[in-house]
Amino acid sequence: MKIVKLTGMVELLSGLHIGGGDDTMKIGGIDNGVIKDANTDHPYIPGSSLKGKMRSLLEWDAGIVGIGDGSPFNSKLLNNPIFSDGSVKSNAEILLKLFGDKEGAFGITRISVGDCRLSQESEEMVLSEAKYENVINRQTGTAEHPRQTERVPAGVKFDFDIRIKVLDGDDEDALVAMVKKGFELIESDYLGGSGSRGYGRVKFHISE
Repeated sequence: MKIVKLTGMVELLSGLHIGGGDDTMKIGGIDNGVIKDANTDHPYIPGSSLKGKMRSLLEWDAGIVGIGDGSPFNSKLLNNPIFSDGSVKSNAEILLKLFGDKEGAFGITRISVGDCRLSQESEEMVLSEAKYENVINRQTGTAEHPRQTERVPAGVKFDFDIRIKVLDGDDEDALVAMVKKGFELIESDYLGGSGSRGYGRVKFHISE
């Protein structure tokens, strides 16, 4: 077995919100806070959020979302007629090797996505902004239900660290290429919540 590392930075091009599940109510405070490291109080990007978004977009890109029940793609669905096209099937199998298959047909999950911690060069930057949002009443044109959402501001950078296990018989280049394709898809879409309102635009910078 060989382990390939992909490291680099995620640069925020717009404010990012990944919720922290705050269960306390603060009078006059933020209604919807971002997730923060318990020791440093710095925001971070959970590896599960990055991995989940990457897998979801890759399944959409492969055209295989519509044949399931909304759950992650699995090897049982490879009997669908859509896979009579060999290239479509090959791409789907690489995806299952990389992210895992609940049916176990492709062995262990190859990818491990670590939490993206704040880059050292961003430690002195402003790490939080409160964005006011509301709903517009269609009849009166007035704003209603104002609320504050916390975001990590544009310009902040996080370090990412992704490991890929390459087993005997695996195509290393194909596995790495799929991760890079996932980066491209996220850059074209968004990361975190409220992407339809312009949140979560990012850029990946691979260093190794």
